[in-house]
Amino acid sequence: MSDPLLPRPVYVTPAAPPPMPPQRRGPGLVAVVLVATVVSLIVGGVAGLGGYLLGSAVDSSEPETAAVATETRPAVVSDVVASSIGDIVARVLPTVVSIEVVGDKGEGSGSGFIIRSDGYILTNNHVAAPAADNGKLTVYFDDGEGVPATIVGRNQSYDLAVLKVDEKNLPVVDLGDSDSVAVGDPAIAIGAPLGLEGTVTSGIISSRDRPVTAGGVGDLSYINAIQTDAAINPGNSGGPLLNLAGQVIGINSAIATVVQSFTGEGGSIGLGFAIPINSAKRIADEIIETGQSSTPIIGVSLDTGYTGEGARINEVNENGPADNAGLRPGDVIIGIGDRDTRDATELVVAIRSYAPGDEVTLTFLRNGRKEQVTLTLGATDSLS
Repeated sequence: MSDPLLPRPVYVTPAAPPPMPPQRRGPGLVAVVLVATVVSLIVGGVAGLGGYLLGSAVDSSEPETAAVATETRPAVVSDVVASSIGDIVARVLPTVVSIEVVGDKGEGSGSGFIIRSDGYILTNNHVAAPAADNGKLTVYFDDGEGVPATIVGRNQSYDLAVLKVDEKNLPVVDLGDSDSVAVGDPAIAIGAPLGLEGTVTSGIISSRDRPVTAGGVGDLSYINAIQTDAAINPGNSGGPLLNLAGQVIGINSAIATVVQSFTGEGGSIGLGFAIPINSAKRIADEIIETGQSSTPIIGVSLDTGYTGEGARINEVNENGPADNAGLRPGDVIIGIGDRDTRDATELVVAIRSYAPGDEVTLTFLRNGRKEQVTLTLGATDSLS
């Protein structure tokens, strides 16, 4: 087994939440933002490793973190037809909700958006998770109406959850194509930062394929993130990131933040991260159909002490995809498909940009020699 602890832990003590600003309606609960160490990673069901520190998830009263690597893939050219931000907001705002969460460990708030007219809502797992065990979820619509919600299913690995409300004929978002996003494209975030529902911010797409980990110890998610400088703050989690066609291209999930030395509080510094909608759509569809969803794996654990380029295999699961393809402990994976994987976190998020059953080509080093192997990704089930 690999040692799950990071070599360079950094701890910051959370501060008490600031007073809640006045608001017209909605949950109005403020989350504590904490920058802390990220630990543990499962690539294929055996052991784990973590990433480096840079930020925090953006809702809920539970401390969350985000770790970010530095490499990205080249952007593609976008062909989105532009509308004014005002037109987009008028059209999309009725599909965005605020979410109040009450659980055994406290209260929190987040955001979400309606994906089916019969009451299905997509949000982050870390928004819904505190209510998973006999907790309470309340969804607030744009007109201020609050209705109870239930959890249909959750996927911790992707930090996604689907909620259900007993409503019909609801307005629905238009889902875009996150693969077509280009660096420099305008971006719009809608959510309920600090409980201020219906808040709209705008910026650009800052990067694509940014490896990000979000969550606390034992509750990590790995995101092949879209990075944006649109202001995202605690309470934005689960809300949509839009293009100028008013289509959802991502789910706002984490921020990098600078914690103030005197107050311990932090907020947006223009480094926000969203889950690409193409991955999220697959997860949401599976959850709605079955109550569960699957996460792709290659069936290895990685060496947490390895500091070289790539991700070194520590153990190979017997009869797993990697084992069947001939990978061995000590092999160093440096690429998947046409993407370089410069460390273990980037390997994990790259794998999770695919779906179980997809055939992928891994590039690896064995005794200093570059080799390639093709394998079919396995699957592990999500939380129910």
